Amino acid sequence: MSSEKEKESAEGSSRSTATISRYESQKRRDWNTFGQYLKNHMPPVPLSQCTCNHVLEFLRYLDQFGKTKVHLHGCVFFGQPDPPAPCTCPLRQAWGSLDALIGRLRAAYEEHGGSPETNPFGNGAIRVYLREVKECQAKARGIPYKKKKKKKMIKVNHEELKSSKQPT
Repeated sequence: MSSEKEKESAEGSSRSTATISRYESQKRRDWNTFGQYLKNHMPPVPLSQCTCNHVLEFLRYLDQFGKTKVHLHGCVFFGQPDPPAPCTCPLRQAWGSLDALIGRLRAAYEEHGGSPETNPFGNGAIRVYLREVKECQAKARGIPYKKKKKKKMIKVNHEELKSSKQPT
């Protein structure tokens, strides 16, 4: 009987000492942070009742801890990638950080038993919000984000080509 306990203890300790990837560590930390945010919400929100609106609130809440200067429309440095002097514009979370965070939380939600169909992190409203943050930050820094255009397929009428190449 004691040997079974020793085996379980050894297995448990090997699991705890196994190193996890940086991504997995961040995902766990982000999941715990979001869970704490929901618990501290007034009134507290159980995960089963979490909606995309709670996720959007969480993303806006995180802005207060951001380190990216986002110039406002009235700022003299609006649209300049490297402003020459400091200003009073707010610090926000960078678009890339929010995008990566949502990706990790989306994966964590499903790992914790949530279905992909009800995943609040995969909701269209979240994608719209992230796109707006990306565009706003790009304009504030004067960096154009342009969509890649799809190449158009040109149909060539072979009969017209043959007739245009033949001497008349």
